Amino acid sequence: MRKLVYGMNVTLDGYIAAPGDDISWGGPPSDELFQWWLDRERAIALTLYGRKLWQTMSSYWPTGDQQPGATPAEIEYAWNWRDTPKVVFSATIDKVDWNTRLVTGDAVAEISRLKAGDGGPMGIAGATLAGAAMRAGLIDEYVLATYPVMVGGGTPFWTPLDSRLNLNLLETRTFPGGVVLTRYETRR
Repeated sequence: MRKLVYGMNVTLDGYIAAPGDDISWGGPPSDELFQWWLDRERAIALTLYGRKLWQTMSSYWPTGDQQPGATPAEIEYAWNWRDTPKVVFSATIDKVDWNTRLVTGDAVAEISRLKAGDGGPMGIAGATLAGAAMRAGLIDEYVLATYPVMVGGGTPFWTPLDSRLNLNLLETRTFPGGVVLTRYETRR
């Protein structure tokens, strides 16, 4: 069975985006944190996206290596992003590109099918999609890069659950700027 990992940058009060889908609250990550995310992304064999985050990522990373001032890590991230197979779950868009497949049907059923198959770890990105997978008990690991900022509302990292979710702490690490990385595995 494949491992499913949900990881995002998050505010101290638990949001991945401030009101209006504003993700500028964190500013650019430190070189050290960006390298950590790059190393994590290299280990992911398949990335699952919800529509909104797919649109954000696909508006920048296909040409991220060609942007003025792109660092070597950003160039490598763009290459990795283009090369990594992706699945986008959406009922409102009809076309995807960049090594991506579109699923318009039942996301939980498709994630369950993919998880039961062979292959390396999968990453899941986007709060709505991850929330559905979380409620279905499909996520094996949670990764939070918590920034020392509170925005008071917006898109939460955590979804309301029907029952308790018990986790085991795997790692904590502090990055420049006071960002604290925590990794948890689902206790089964």
